[in-house]
Amino acid sequence: MTPSTTTYYLSPIIGKPVYSESGEELGKLDDLVVDVEAVRPRIVGVRLRTDEGLQIFECDRLDVVKQKDSFNLQIKNARSNQGLTEHHWLAVKDIWDKQIVDIDGKKVVRVNDLRLAQLSTGTYIVAVDVGFGGLLRRLGVANLTRFFLGRQPHSDLILWDDVQTVDLAHAGIQLSTKTSKLHTLHPSDLADILEDLDRKTATAVFASLNDEHAADVLEELEPDAQVDMMESMTVAKAADVLEKMPADEAADVLDELDEEKAHEILEEMERESSEEVRDLLEYPDNAVGSIMITDFCSFSANMTVSDTLSELRTLKPGEDIINYLYVLDKNSKLAAVVSLRDLVVAEPETKLSEIMDNEITYVKDTDRIETLAELLTKYSLLALPVVDEEMNLVGIGMIDDVVAKLLRAKRRR
Repeated sequence: MTPSTTTYYLSPIIGKPVYSESGEELGKLDDLVVDVEAVRPRIVGVRLRTDEGLQIFECDRLDVVKQKDSFNLQIKNARSNQGLTEHHWLAVKDIWDKQIVDIDGKKVVRVNDLRLAQLSTGTYIVAVDVGFGGLLRRLGVANLTRFFLGRQPHSDLILWDDVQTVDLAHAGIQLSTKTSKLHTLHPSDLADILEDLDRKTATAVFASLNDEHAADVLEELEPDAQVDMMESMTVAKAADVLEKMPADEAADVLDELDEEKAHEILEEMERESSEEVRDLLEYPDNAVGSIMITDFCSFSANMTVSDTLSELRTLKPGEDIINYLYVLDKNSKLAAVVSLRDLVVAEPETKLSEIMDNEITYVKDTDRIETLAELLTKYSLLALPVVDEEMNLVGIGMIDDVVAKLLRAKRRR
């Protein structure tokens, strides 16, 4: 039998008779065995309903020929096989109705059908159908719908290259921390996806992330989802992840947990990180100190621009804290501020004292967050220095942290 069908859907061939090369009917098609280690998933066998029950046959290839409104299925060099290896999936059991991530669309969808392509080298899964048409085809009413509507029901195909399987409720499907397509997504996009998944699947995906990526994603999650992720981890793992986060973000996460769990994690964290977070947790929820960033760049007034830039290259500060540099006096009190722009355009031998601004707008760590928000808005600033009662610089109040805090408070109402 020579294959004539180039592409077809899986649902119409389920339940159809499958024949050997000699023309013997081996059984009715129950499922396809797929090798997912190939560049594209390749059909390497079938599971058939026979008089003796379900049986798995390996084969060199599956040929499907459409004859009018029916399909003729034949497998070549069929070999009985009682089990599957870890890189073999069953198309119906392991992919149909499962949650997947559309990497290109950055969204969670559910598989309604599969599109297969029959080539000279074999048969492959090339796309998934997540549209209404796939569901109608599964129910066997697609032709009826086409008769009444006068058109083919809509199919929404996603190429397999843009698919990431994330439903881990069944054995055999695991995410690779090195090759998972999810690891290519921005942390904010991945956080949105996790929030759309069921809790079990979301925590399994989160567990596949390395500590640094997990920390970035955790920052972007809603509080309820943060709690779910933290509760799914061991204390040691949770501590490792929080150590990768800014202290203020880690404090916000721990503030959502029950006191005993938060204490266990703090005890497990490295001492320096733990102390930073503990200090922030001491502040009332509505105080600037509870959301300030404790990393900042401070220098003395007699340093040159060249020396300052050299120091910055060594420190490699994050982009959030480099917009403004703070100048401390001989008693380590906040004395002035230098904008990054003024630093970059100044001559290398210019001293910071010549370009710094002594008129400082600042907030105290005990001020209300609303006060910080008002000042940032009034002066169109991205950040303000935060000082204690003795004018010691203790942190930075960032506009994005203010917005996040106010939005979080609004959602709790």
